[in-house]
Amino acid sequence: MGKLMGFMEYERCLPPDRDPLERLHDWDEIHNELPLETQLEQAGRCMYCGVPFCHSGISIKGTPTGCPLGNLIPEWNDLLYRQEWDAAADRLLRTISFPEFTGRVCPALCEGACTCGIHQPMVTIRQNELTLIEHAFESGHMKPHIPPTRSGRRVAVIGSGPAGLACANWLNRYGHTVTVLERADRIGGLLMYGIPNMKLDKQIVDRRVNLMRAEGVEFVTGAHVGVNRSADELLKDYDAVVLCCGSTTPRNLNIPGREGPGVAFAVDYLTANTKHLLNPAQALPPEMNAKDKHVVIIGGGDTGTDCVGTALRQGCRSVHQLEIMPRPSEERTAQNPWPEYPRILKTDYAQEEAIAKYGDDPRQYLVNAREIERDETGAIRAVITDNVRWTKDANGRMTPVTVEGSARKWLADLVLIAMGFTGPEDTLVSAFGLPRDARTNVVADDYRTERKGVFVAGDMHSGQSLVVRAMNEGQQAATACDTYLKQLEK
Repeated sequence: MGKLMGFMEYERCLPPDRDPLERLHDWDEIHNELPLETQLEQAGRCMYCGVPFCHSGISIKGTPTGCPLGNLIPEWNDLLYRQEWDAAADRLLRTISFPEFTGRVCPALCEGACTCGIHQPMVTIRQNELTLIEHAFESGHMKPHIPPTRSGRRVAVIGSGPAGLACANWLNRYGHTVTVLERADRIGGLLMYGIPNMKLDKQIVDRRVNLMRAEGVEFVTGAHVGVNRSADELLKDYDAVVLCCGSTTPRNLNIPGREGPGVAFAVDYLTANTKHLLNPAQALPPEMNAKDKHVVIIGGGDTGTDCVGTALRQGCRSVHQLEIMPRPSEERTAQNPWPEYPRILKTDYAQEEAIAKYGDDPRQYLVNAREIERDETGAIRAVITDNVRWTKDANGRMTPVTVEGSARKWLADLVLIAMGFTGPEDTLVSAFGLPRDARTNVVADDYRTERKGVFVAGDMHSGQSLVVRAMNEGQQAATACDTYLKQLEK
């Protein structure tokens, strides 16, 4: 072990973010870097505990904790501290396909379960991971690794988000010939169009895709299975198909005034902005531009937060983020003990930017939108809300109850719906004739669907979740698919 008592000698330290008001003038990633010596000290804070909960990947009371991928974190932290860079990178990459993505956008379930965090600030696992993989790319360690032999089997992976890319990466490692089919104009799925550039620079996505291409993975864009590509043809042309198309049906808001101009789903808004950023010649539709507008975002999750950051950079006049749930506690409660993931108040990058610009946190808790008010021309004027309190109904379930006399109007020219997703779209599922479960996800047993040779992974299998869990599903589905292919007659 590198530093026996490092967790007692060194304080937790993260790279400073760029100034909030300064970074609003560009779309670059918001984080700076730590000096090398300080970053190595952070790796030295790892306790190398006998039972490292950080890579447990378990679920407690329905909430995941620890790394779903089972990354052996103490091992590569130790190697990083001792500056055995290549060995550390190799150890990390044995369990995870793309640490450069998780190192940027993962909520760090591992840190929530860090043993050091019981009495002290937890280890900066996510930042250590990012430092390690970026050094691997910069040093030239990340070279194409082409399988020495090929199995002769062909697999189509449909969808190029975190699950699809991870699945393709693992299948290629196993020696199969892999083609990734993506309906959009660029590869990356959620990583490309669902997460804004200031959190995940699109050059980082392209860098990994180019590496995978050099390793033998084929990528095809504009391939919409069930529309311009037939499911039956894919099953004829390939030995197996893996569906990794995500949970992309957005949850709608059924209130008066919802229909009409000025209302958009958050994912469509973020996609339009990224497309314009990557190709400025492709004009940003006026209804997707927050410049000089009062913006109201309905939904308090990460996607809503990304809408806040995007609206600020577009030059909005004001922005508010409405959340029906209560404001989280600032510290762990007795009902949320270690090693559960800490359900505490976090001020993310976009809220910091809004506070710096306007002086107030844009988040409003215990607020329910009941109407979008429009003028005589149909243009949005305001969002009307009520405050709510949560109580148990007759069946013992918590339900929001309107607080009488709490109605309020929020000035609005643009309303963005960021209320999550309800399940996969029907086009692909119907094309393969697959059954759904009660949550509308595709039914599967060990990632195998009812249709021979068809597998499923990611959010369309398990429901809307995190990038790191989708990545794990993609890798697990690849292993299940590999087992199936090995059992086929030559």
